[in-house]
Amino acid sequence: MYTITTGGSSSSDSRSRSPYSSSRGDGRSRSSSSSEGYSSRGGSSRGGYSSRGPSRGGFSRGGGSSAPRAFNAKRSFKKDYIDEKLFINKEAGVTEVDHYEAKHVFTDFGINEMLSANLTAKGLVTPSPIQDQSIPVTLSGKDVIGIASTGTGKTAAFLIPLINKLVADKDHKMMVLCPTRELAQQVEAEFVAFTRGMKLFSVSCVGGAPIMRQIKELELGVNAVIGTPGRVKDLIERRKINMEFFDSIVLDEADRMLDMGFIDDMRSILGAMPKAKQGLFFSATFSPEIKRLCTDFLTDPITVSVKTRDTAASVMQDVIRVNTDAEKVEALHEILIKPEYSKVLIFREMKRHVDGLAEELNKRGFKALALHGDMHNRERERAVKALEAGKVQVVIATDVAARGLDISDISLVVNYDIPNNYDTYVHRIGRTGRGTKLGHALTFVPKARESRGRY
Repeated sequence: MYTITTGGSSSSDSRSRSPYSSSRGDGRSRSSSSSEGYSSRGGSSRGGYSSRGPSRGGFSRGGGSSAPRAFNAKRSFKKDYIDEKLFINKEAGVTEVDHYEAKHVFTDFGINEMLSANLTAKGLVTPSPIQDQSIPVTLSGKDVIGIASTGTGKTAAFLIPLINKLVADKDHKMMVLCPTRELAQQVEAEFVAFTRGMKLFSVSCVGGAPIMRQIKELELGVNAVIGTPGRVKDLIERRKINMEFFDSIVLDEADRMLDMGFIDDMRSILGAMPKAKQGLFFSATFSPEIKRLCTDFLTDPITVSVKTRDTAASVMQDVIRVNTDAEKVEALHEILIKPEYSKVLIFREMKRHVDGLAEELNKRGFKALALHGDMHNRERERAVKALEAGKVQVVIATDVAARGLDISDISLVVNYDIPNNYDTYVHRIGRTGRGTKLGHALTFVPKARESRGRY
């Protein structure tokens, strides 16, 4: 295993494609996106997803439900003690980290001209550190372990080289696994933007969306599947996806997928792929479980680690002492009327409480939307897009629903309910204070603590 700390590697590694490829080349032309944003169309692709049910392909034979598991129940219901001092940081500031000077521009990578033009159209000229270091390695065919947090540009880091691989060989297929439907849809939206006019197909295979629509898209033929582990495994067991036809796979936010209980699904999917594959594993941390995944499913990977500052250190943090829910609502009202808080993300523990608070804030004249797992996919997507575009001021979310969200310029995070553990707290407040900006986070804590020291 090799490690990159300052730049990319250009060592070559010749790989063979899956021997089960078959060209379809039927020249189909379809609309640029489906009614629910699941796919990008414009050309031809090939099979591997036949409704006839292929006789081979490493399908999982085990019984039981393959429905996506949203979270680890044991971790969700057990609250750790958190010293309230950890919720306070009034001297936060954006500190400089080691300055990284990009060694390339995107045109230096020798990627497809149309792909390069699409990147330029999106304003992407100079790569971020993770892109600058990992793209040359991925283009060489090597497996990659990318240690990088959300907001560092890792989506483009794996999409750009793999799209270049797709356009060079339409028989190639790629799979991207994400922890949440929202993140999967965000990744697919980037795929659509990067491949405009290139006649490459994609489909988002996520829970909470109609599976029959996804099956129809798969049967038409796609180049890229971007989905959540539970839904992808379900489609494999239905014989609608044959992993033997995929020669590239990305695990995006692998650590979050582990936290959400997807380890068995991930192993099942990876185990169904051909040995001659390219694997890209991206994670904010490198836990022992992720290390085992890398050992089991990657071949001589190159590790690209991007040093980032401590998110919590760049967020102004404080507590507000309240005892009753009525006090919380009044305190929140006084916070939200401040003009500097135009994009606010509020965390509540229970779904019903999310809905109740959203209703109350709207009654008070604030534009607020809920975000939780019981909502229809379109409703959840609408809430995310509305906050991103500034059409609403507030989104109230559960931890599960907010996992993987990448919304720019969140001005304030409010912990209406105290998180279950400090890890969750850090992930919550990490939604603000991105890049070079200073973030703000407030946590409601009781005026008087219980005798046993728990909130």
